[in-house]
Amino acid sequence: MTQENSQRLGIVVSGSLNKGVEVRLDSSASVEDMAVGRYVTIEGQKQRFFGMITDVSLGVIDQKLTLTPPDVSDSFTTEVLAGTSTYGMLHVSPYLTIAGDVTSLIEGPQPVKTVPSHFSTANLASDQDIELVFGKEDKERFWIGNPLDMETKVCLNLQEFVKRSNGIFGKSGTGKTFLTRILLIGLLQKSQAVNLIFDMHNEYGWAGTREGGAPVKALKQLFPSNVAVFTLDEENSRRRGVSTDFVVRIGYDEIEPEDIVLLRQTLNLTELAVEAVHQLFRKFGKNWLQSTLALKDTEELPEGLNIHESTLNNLQRGLATIRRLPFIETHAPTNTVGSILNHLDRGINVVLEFGRYRDITSYILVANMLTRRIYAQYQERVEKAMGENTIKPRPLVITIEEAHKFLNPQVANQTIFGTIAREMRKYNVTLLVIDQRPSGIDDEVMSQIGTKITCLLDNERDIDSVLAGTSDKGELKSVLAKLASKQQALIFGHAVPMPMVIRTREYGSPESYRDFISRGEAEINKQAEKDIEELWE
Repeated sequence: MTQENSQRLGIVVSGSLNKGVEVRLDSSASVEDMAVGRYVTIEGQKQRFFGMITDVSLGVIDQKLTLTPPDVSDSFTTEVLAGTSTYGMLHVSPYLTIAGDVTSLIEGPQPVKTVPSHFSTANLASDQDIELVFGKEDKERFWIGNPLDMETKVCLNLQEFVKRSNGIFGKSGTGKTFLTRILLIGLLQKSQAVNLIFDMHNEYGWAGTREGGAPVKALKQLFPSNVAVFTLDEENSRRRGVSTDFVVRIGYDEIEPEDIVLLRQTLNLTELAVEAVHQLFRKFGKNWLQSTLALKDTEELPEGLNIHESTLNNLQRGLATIRRLPFIETHAPTNTVGSILNHLDRGINVVLEFGRYRDITSYILVANMLTRRIYAQYQERVEKAMGENTIKPRPLVITIEEAHKFLNPQVANQTIFGTIAREMRKYNVTLLVIDQRPSGIDDEVMSQIGTKITCLLDNERDIDSVLAGTSDKGELKSVLAKLASKQQALIFGHAVPMPMVIRTREYGSPESYRDFISRGEAEINKQAEKDIEELWE
């Protein structure tokens, strides 16, 4: 049953289904060539097992060797001892059973329910093994990266991916943004979903930044006919040479109490101030914000409103912060929600750039307002389609950065983002959350995230939060801790058959752009190739 091109590593000497198996390395296999995160196959008597190396250790037959080490200057002695008195050990977590027979080819890899027998042979996984487990790139699967020390392609099933909310995590500087761009390109090409991206740092629309290098092309440059750039800051977009499709303006009369609830911490509002917002809205209607700011003291409050002076002052200070935002006007001249929905309905992905307005107040206010209204439209459309037995709207993926600001335990139950995460795909809307502080996200919400893509994390609480609920948390924790600081990620959850460590595919060179385009739809290719040729002239 051994596959071609497989390198023999050693034999199974112990283990269990819950804790994984121990593989003793052959003397011909160097322990220094082994790496946490690499894939291994084990040839059992009746089944082939596919797993991942989760730990590497050293062993000795005689403990005296650790107390009185031999003279290592004598290479002959060292070679004699290696593999006899000293040896290397691998801890392997088997996840799947695979085989080359007809039944296995039809049913595909299956979750493990037993362990390989003693002295089963362990080999490094071959390219064919990886392809059997993760599949070839096709109309549903998207090449996202490569296994460590291998050139074969690891593919993600994006049709399954968009069925739930998902997350990309990692500390600052680990490449989350590059990974997100790659994933968004995959969603654009291989899924039926459209994307609404709240682009806090202007990285996903026209061009993105690269540490110590030239800017990289983003979605609009690569797929001009399939991406629209909306902006809050027209002047900033023009200065950066970005051709925008719509300028977003927010009217005072569009801001509702639910939009203020999420801003409580940011605006430093008291609980009483937030409660007062609901009273003022009931009294003044859509003009509540301007009417509140116009009040000089509590004596001017309409009859029936019982708001303490200190509460009113606290609320007015917070609302004044909103009033100073340049994109807030008395009445919005255009319908932003209608325009976004119009683009999404036509299959055009929308990137909303924030320009210079990258403060968290602007980001939370705009993302929350637009998401609530768009979700309400989707809910209405889906329910109507179900009642009339007609086609539902296109699945929508909403991408948010700084996700813990929207999904922390204090507000998750009150926000639209918490609702979307908990309802999964009930109304054809899911989230793609990006964060460097996953421990700040509510535990219930985190448990609903279907697939997690995690770059390096060095905070213990963040690691525990990301891995919460996984059956092999201990093993994955050691894998996650050993990731490189850039261009490596651990992927696990709903859309993958087993946890996988990848080296993310290259992004930023002319060759990589052409590779992304060549894998897109035919109608995308023609226009994108033309645009890129013009850009490179």
